Amino acid sequence: MKCWKSKIVMLATVLIWSAGAVAGKPVGITPDMMSAKVMHGGKTVKIKRDQNNDATVIPAFAKTSRPCPPLCIQPIVLAPGIETLGEREIIDYLLRMKNGDDTVLVIDSRTPDWVEKGTIPGAVNIPWTALNPAKGADPISIGEILEDRFGAASLEGLWDYSKAKTLVMFCNGMWCGQSPNNIKNLLKFGYPAHKIKWYRGGMQNWSNLGLTTVKPAS
Repeated sequence: MKCWKSKIVMLATVLIWSAGAVAGKPVGITPDMMSAKVMHGGKTVKIKRDQNNDATVIPAFAKTSRPCPPLCIQPIVLAPGIETLGEREIIDYLLRMKNGDDTVLVIDSRTPDWVEKGTIPGAVNIPWTALNPAKGADPISIGEILEDRFGAASLEGLWDYSKAKTLVMFCNGMWCGQSPNNIKNLLKFGYPAHKIKWYRGGMQNWSNLGLTTVKPAS
């Protein structure tokens, strides 16, 4: 009888300990923000951090030594005039979009196979290959993206960016060249540097902080 009682007490202790380990202490985004509601594919999504204090890095971003080249460490300043952002600034832009600011577009620059693994809520996918002539992107398709997605205007062979959107770009992280490639090509097309923002940490930092990810919007 005593043996069974001991086992029950031990089991109860383990269950209580496990529950505490899962719940743990609250994990906020900032001291004053536990979550942020943004729009993704026409639906409201709540961005928050994983509340499990024992959560660890997901396998997709656990690798430390990807071959360089081509997967080399990116600089903090990608190009003159390009502002480098962190997670809180990304969330701020996403909230601005959710609140009706149509002058901002958050862009996942990765190829679709990567995006399918999860992206930042509110981001749209414009792969780096779509703006890269070296990868087969033709002037007409690039022009359509500039006009239809980014709000630029074509004027007799020249581009007017006065009403173009502020583009917030990211890819897999500080070792990823996909968003830098998008940004450098846009600069070649004359897109104003002050209207391009770069989240250098990308999906690696976003995931490492336990922030919400979603499937790409259809």
